[in-house]
Amino acid sequence: MVKGKWKILIASLVGSAIEWFDYFLYGTVASLVFNQLFFVNEDPTVGLLIAYTSFALAFFLRPVGGIIFSHIGDRLGRKKTLVLTLSLMGIATFGMGVMPTYQVIGIWAPIFLTLLRFIQGLALGGEWGGSVLLAVEYASKNNRGFFGSVPQMGISLGLILGTLALSIMSLLPHDQFMSWGWRVPFLLSALLVIFGLWIRKGIDETPAFKKAQQEGEVAKIPLVDTLRYHWKEVLIAMGAKVVETAPFYIFGTFIVSYATSTLNFDNTDALNAVLIGSIVATIVIPLVGSLSDRIGRKTIYISGIILTILYAFPYFWMLQQNSVFLLILATVIGLGVIWGSVNAVLGTMISEIFSAKVRYTGISLGYQLGAAVAGGTAPLIATALLVEFNNSYIPVAIYIIFAALISFIAIWSVKDGANRELNDKVQIKA
Repeated sequence: MVKGKWKILIASLVGSAIEWFDYFLYGTVASLVFNQLFFVNEDPTVGLLIAYTSFALAFFLRPVGGIIFSHIGDRLGRKKTLVLTLSLMGIATFGMGVMPTYQVIGIWAPIFLTLLRFIQGLALGGEWGGSVLLAVEYASKNNRGFFGSVPQMGISLGLILGTLALSIMSLLPHDQFMSWGWRVPFLLSALLVIFGLWIRKGIDETPAFKKAQQEGEVAKIPLVDTLRYHWKEVLIAMGAKVVETAPFYIFGTFIVSYATSTLNFDNTDALNAVLIGSIVATIVIPLVGSLSDRIGRKTIYISGIILTILYAFPYFWMLQQNSVFLLILATVIGLGVIWGSVNAVLGTMISEIFSAKVRYTGISLGYQLGAAVAGGTAPLIATALLVEFNNSYIPVAIYIIFAALISFIAIWSVKDGANRELNDKVQIKA
């Protein structure tokens, strides 16, 4: 692999990791801090539900961000968009770190915090598609699965950075953690953003977009073309996203509040389980991505769907044993192995069903709509199900199975795009 392509992979991975680090901080801190300092309520469960609602609402801004920034990406280039999205994410996350609490400014605290969360949602809506295409559009057909998996590692790396930072800060006495310790990771994100911007400004535009420019294949209004000619592909991408995103937010975010509030694990034990699971996922993702270049993306994805269905009930049974070892093992299997395998091929798989002129818009719209419907609502739905059914995990396990079945139906209609040139049309069954 030439030096230039390594630089591209680093740029796609670093920026993606920083974006997800910033984004996940909110999700984890929402279950530990925001429900007490910003979304204040006499009933702790209600405060947690409100905090998760703010977490979920931002997901509905992600498709909007995807539309806005993918328009720029399909019209002016991938690089310009990636610099802009990373800058916005950095500003919003740093702002959260300095935000006064409810005790200081009253109702304005949750309002301002939610607005910053919305900015995060907009930025991430444009970031994901650009980082994936930066890698995929530089790859050959023989290593596209591996290239496309590298920015997907940014998701688990971001979770690792966020969880590790909070695990370290949670070692502080509780009063100090609640007073200022939780703010430190938000403030330090500014340094990561500066590094990411430096890396991204040094890269060139992707060959696929340059070719589209030279051939006059740049769409005037990418969203219109996407909805007119590629609406089936958008629905497929949206459905495929469900099995990756809903279980992920159960295994990686909801588990923190569930393990600590319902099962009485320590915060550190829950955070460490997520940390170890994320490390395993980071190792699994490029290995599975490379494997998909040999056996196909669809084979791996359907296998991941089946494993998700089979694992839903055993996962919660392991948690119920109140064993730290089983808590870690359950998270490693669910988050590290099963989710890691599904996530490894998702970006490449849906990139292969869109043409270059609307690829950024198509994958962003489908991916972010799927995230809005199934991802941001997952911790909220899971918590609400626990409340409604007296802390029984059975409805939550059924919810995971339902999410997997939706993706199975969506992806069954697509023929595998591995071993095809990227601009070849991937056939969809009638």
